Amino acid sequence: MNYISPNSPAYYLTSVTKDRLPVFRGDALKTVACSALNEARMSGGFLILAYVIMPDHLHVVSDGEKKSSAVLRYLKSERHRASLEKLKHASYRRGHEYSLSNHHPNVRLLTSESMFMQRVHYTHQNPIRSGLVERAEDYRFSSVRIWNRNPLEDEPLRVNIGQIKWRTGGVASHSSQSSRR
Repeated sequence: MNYISPNSPAYYLTSVTKDRLPVFRGDALKTVACSALNEARMSGGFLILAYVIMPDHLHVVSDGEKKSSAVLRYLKSERHRASLEKLKHASYRRGHEYSLSNHHPNVRLLTSESMFMQRVHYTHQNPIRSGLVERAEDYRFSSVRIWNRNPLEDEPLRVNIGQIKWRTGGVASHSSQSSRR
């Protein structure tokens, strides 16, 4: 990965479920989404630098080595394929046709380290702002523990923070800010 700059931005991707349906309310489907994100990363050849999976949306921070449209294509195709297969099973299906995301995902270019870190913090604070947890580290489907250098042995999705090139030298941790409201 190159240094984050206007010529080599990172991407902040947001994908919202259709009609804000809380498709990822349960841990089983969040786990499926993490597996699908990992598969998309491997088949698409991009990095996942931070993420959170919320009941009705997800945020992913990715490197800028590929165009955002290519990253989105991989994320949507892999996430949809795995998650829709899971939804088709009788225990999840209620006679509805599913489309997991709105067809207009949000992409922001992150052109500086400060913009990048602001989005990482925002991503990790999502579960607190939504009232799901008191501390960001307590929300399982987030990269916050990895960023704070305290990962679980069975993290649902590993991120590639070791591949970030920092102008300021070294990986920024944000543990003091991630556990406060």
